Amino acid sequence: MRAIVIGSTKHFFFALFYSIIGTSLALIMLAVWLLNEKPDLSIWHTTHLKNEYHQQSGLKNFTEYLSLEDKLFKEVDKKIYQKYQPEIASPVNRYEKGSSSDPALWHSDWNRSFEWENDDAEFGLLLIHGMSDSPYSMSHIAEHYRHQAHIVGLRLPGHGTIPSGLTDITWSDLAAVVSLATTHLSEKLKGKPLYVVGFSTGAALALNHELEAITLNKATQYSKMIFMSPAIGLTPIAQGAYWQAKLGELLGQEKLYWNSVETEYDPFKYMSFAVNAGDVVYQLTLRNQLLLKQLNPKQLQAIAPIQTFQSIIDDTVSSVNVVDELYQYLPENQHELVIFDYNRSSNFRLLMNQDPMLPFDPYWTNHPIDYRLTFIESYQQDGRAVRAREVGLFADQAPQELLLSWPKGVFSLSHIALPFPIEDSLYGPIAVENSETVQIGLAIFQAERGLFSMSAANMLRQKWNPFYPYMLGRMDAFMTQLQD
Repeated sequence: MRAIVIGSTKHFFFALFYSIIGTSLALIMLAVWLLNEKPDLSIWHTTHLKNEYHQQSGLKNFTEYLSLEDKLFKEVDKKIYQKYQPEIASPVNRYEKGSSSDPALWHSDWNRSFEWENDDAEFGLLLIHGMSDSPYSMSHIAEHYRHQAHIVGLRLPGHGTIPSGLTDITWSDLAAVVSLATTHLSEKLKGKPLYVVGFSTGAALALNHELEAITLNKATQYSKMIFMSPAIGLTPIAQGAYWQAKLGELLGQEKLYWNSVETEYDPFKYMSFAVNAGDVVYQLTLRNQLLLKQLNPKQLQAIAPIQTFQSIIDDTVSSVNVVDELYQYLPENQHELVIFDYNRSSNFRLLMNQDPMLPFDPYWTNHPIDYRLTFIESYQQDGRAVRAREVGLFADQAPQELLLSWPKGVFSLSHIALPFPIEDSLYGPIAVENSETVQIGLAIFQAERGLFSMSAANMLRQKWNPFYPYMLGRMDAFMTQLQD
């Protein structure tokens, strides 16, 4: 009887083992089939650029990085622009010379790093863009401060060239270049304050530069840090990016290196997104969370004052993690958080699954708020006007009604909207007459789904910030505080 039980048990576990193996193989085959339904890859997805920077490049300073960048863009011109010969010309392909998306049509090449020197500078300003982005996303901030500051707009490795640049970068590559640019600007300033403005991944890199120095008990270099839509935390599913790329390498399926393959109609941002890029941001956020949790109270006090602007609705990074993985650790030290609420003036909220504010309640009701917390919120039942309401350290101040409002038909900001004013000629909603360049902000086409290579999600995503003037005013005040 015992032998029968043992034999039955063995057969059961063998059957279970083989069923798991079979199911796993079936899922892998299904995943490969689905991923290979993506559009065919183009040369900007498969070309390798030998002059792209990596930490092992051995560059000693930012000047050498700019020299390497010169070689890189010559390589892009040779391998992509001169080589690509489409059967049918596209009016909106950034890699076709003369198309309305050709970056060369803009008065400045915003895909490249730039330095605006200023002998009368009051301070230095380092601008760091986000993942798959370019220095263009920081161009309006740069223009605003060009008469006050010595400015460096940094192009991160893998960016501004071709999407394949994101398939083999690491977060250490990005951090190393931030260090080169920071040291360069610090040396130029000769004791004047250095501020950093980081957008999305750029914010995470600025924070990492600060935390790594503090962890090693070294002097920090930033006087203040300003973050827009910072990548403080991502969803755990981002871990799958690494294994998807490994599976593509194992099976020789290059499409598995990509989360999305789309028409490259944006002159300053990749529309195709490499899975490695998601993993890079995920690993960077994990590193920052680890460092932050290991700091003792004295080290926490060494963190430069941080000002953050965050939309409560953000499909790219976690809005809640800005609070629970960053601000709850910060001591009372002139830190500020500005939250852009969604448009509550209409009954559309009845269609929502839940109020986006609910996940924040445990942190704002059960913990002391030791920083300046400002809500930009609707306050009229049937109107679109907004006000700035203070919580936390400035809770005794009366709400400030702003001369700004939600545009008609706009219900929330988005991750990508914060750095761009309404006047932006690329992402803004105002038509530029007789323009030769693409105007993505106007590209909303009504038709059957699947007709256009541009997804409906991209067309409808909010691309500019109606409250940009308020944000800029808060930045001005934040920077001025340090000089008083």
